[in-house]
Amino acid sequence: METAELIEVLSRGEDSRHQFKENFTNPDALAAEIVAFSNSAGGQIFIGVQNDGVVIGLSHADIDRLNQLISNASSQNVRPAVNPLTENVPHPNGTVLVVTIPEGVSKPYMDKNGAIWVKNGADKRRATSREELQRLFQQAGLVHADETPVAGLGVGDMDMPYFAAFFEQQFGEPLTEHKQPLPQLLTNMNLMNQGRLNLAGSLLFARAPQYALPAFIVKAVAFVGTDIEDQRYIDSRDITGKLADVFQQTLGFIVANTRAVQGDQGFNSQGQPEIPRIVWEELVANALIHRDYFISAPVRVLVFADRVEIISPGHLPNHLTVENIKAGNSNIRNPILASFAAKLLPYRGLGSGILRALRAWPQIELIDDRYGNLFKAIVKRT
Repeated sequence: METAELIEVLSRGEDSRHQFKENFTNPDALAAEIVAFSNSAGGQIFIGVQNDGVVIGLSHADIDRLNQLISNASSQNVRPAVNPLTENVPHPNGTVLVVTIPEGVSKPYMDKNGAIWVKNGADKRRATSREELQRLFQQAGLVHADETPVAGLGVGDMDMPYFAAFFEQQFGEPLTEHKQPLPQLLTNMNLMNQGRLNLAGSLLFARAPQYALPAFIVKAVAFVGTDIEDQRYIDSRDITGKLADVFQQTLGFIVANTRAVQGDQGFNSQGQPEIPRIVWEELVANALIHRDYFISAPVRVLVFADRVEIISPGHLPNHLTVENIKAGNSNIRNPILASFAAKLLPYRGLGSGILRALRAWPQIELIDDRYGNLFKAIVKRT
């Protein structure tokens, strides 16, 4: 880092990726900061800088001592150990030690006392809520939301005619002729866990999953104008039911609230949708299958006069970026849902859905909001 870049960074103040510290003497305090950055998006600690960005500088003795402290804290006081990089950057007021901590690939990280720290704006806090801890384990690939048992949902909550039709179509034999008990069959199919339907089994095959999982629905609103603050709307709906039903009803809502273009067709013809249907199929399927089910929030579909926004809880998993998915890369957050979706929805997986949507309608903006913890697809209307 050059001096000019250091001055520019300090002038912006502290945020979730940049923290200023005058000095460190306690390895536990330093370890907590390293853990917080590792569990979040990574960042830099600038040592020798006051909270207001004023550089006080460090002596050579300070730098020698701090490098040893950083080495010891990151290897002995952080679990699993991490490898931050240090750089001595000159400044007119003295040397600043810049410690760069990458986002961790083995989350959750913790200090030697077992405390799990995460960034909270420019500060840090302990992660204590179940959902937050689950998301950290999810990022490490140690747990998947769709395999989590759902309290209160068992075999008796299955939509049996629907499941029987699916089973016969997939396996070529009637469910009634299958020899295994139904609970064992559902467990073998990764739809049941610990005697209860898991999240995937509930969303895919329960009669009314919204009663046990009220947050996992689609909230759809069609507005008159272009502003979400506008109180006037054309249509509003909470879309519930099995995943396949939610998918079809969400498509129906969007199509009903967007235009049909006549083009060269006759006056009495129905016309063609202003935006190809495959765009909605791919984006809605992506929102339902790849959303973060450790976040208790609905998928939102907002139809405006100039655009349609499809908003999924949860940013892109791990180090996946918008550029990655535009190149066809993928990271499956909910593997059970994804495997069944290919049999129940027009979903092909393999990271190709976004590419098909963009080929059919290039006017799509994709936003990975890591601070708001959501993913947004904005489709410009004609």
